Amino acid sequence: MESKILFLDLDGTLLNDKKELTDGNRAALEQAIAAGHHAVIASGRPLKSVQAQAARFGLDGPGCYAIAYNGAVIYDFTKREQIFRQTLAPADLYAVFDEARRRGVYIHTYDHEDVVIEPRCDPEIARRYCARLNFNFRVIQDVRKDLTEMPVKAMSIDFGGQEKTEAFRQWICTEMRGRLDSYFSERYFLEIMSAGMNKGRGITSLCEILGIPLERSIAAGDEANDVDMLRAAGVGVAMANAIPDAKAVADYITQRDNNHDGVAEIIEKFML
Repeated sequence: MESKILFLDLDGTLLNDKKELTDGNRAALEQAIAAGHHAVIASGRPLKSVQAQAARFGLDGPGCYAIAYNGAVIYDFTKREQIFRQTLAPADLYAVFDEARRRGVYIHTYDHEDVVIEPRCDPEIARRYCARLNFNFRVIQDVRKDLTEMPVKAMSIDFGGQEKTEAFRQWICTEMRGRLDSYFSERYFLEIMSAGMNKGRGITSLCEILGIPLERSIAAGDEANDVDMLRAAGVGVAMANAIPDAKAVADYITQRDNNHDGVAEIIEKFML
C-alpha cells in the first residue's frame, strides 16, 4: 500500500471546542501512522505551540511533521529540526508596523518563538492571545532595532470585532500587493505573511521534500487560512463546522464535526 500524507489544522479540525483530541480521532491517527502513513499538524500557530500540541497528542514521532506559522516553517520530528523557513522581508515588516501605528491598530510579531509588541500596543491583548497558546510576551521599543531575528509572521488582533482589522487587511492587499498576503485564521486574528506563503505552499513544499506526489495528500481544515491548503491537496476536506469559504473549495465535507470524531471519518474514508 502506498503511503499517504494527512495535513490537519488544529483548532476546529483536529481538536474539539475544548481544545482536546477525541478518543476516536486519537485511535484513527494511531492506526494510520501504524499503517505507514504520515501525519502533519498544519497550523497558523507559532512552532513552539505546535510542537507542544504534537507532543501532547503523540504526534511527534517518526512519520510526523509540523507546519507552523501558516506554512512559513516546516519541522521534522524525526530529525528534530526545521527543514523549511521563510522570513518576512525587513522592509515589509517595518511598513506594516508603521501603518498599524498610524491606524492605532494592535500588531505583534515573534522573536525566538515569543510574542513581541511595541509599547503603544495594549498588553492585555497580547496577554489574552498568549494565554491561548501558553506563551510569554515581551515589550520591545522598536522592531527596527530590537528584534534578534527576522520573524516569519506578524499578526493584528481586535477582540472587539473585524472593522479595524478588515480595513487594515484591505490596505495590505492594496498597498503591499505582491509583497505580503493577509487573511483571518479566526474572527479576531489577522495573519500577515510573505506573499504566496500559506498552508497550501507549506504542504506542496513538504510533499516535494519527502518525494510524495500531491495526489496522495489529504488536507483537512475549517477556516479561511485553510482554503489554500484544501485547494492544493490531492483531497481537500472541509469539516462539517467549517466556514462557507472552506466548504466551497473542498472535495469532501465531513458528516461529523470537530466535536464528534470528524478527523476519524476522514482517515477511515481516505486512508484506511
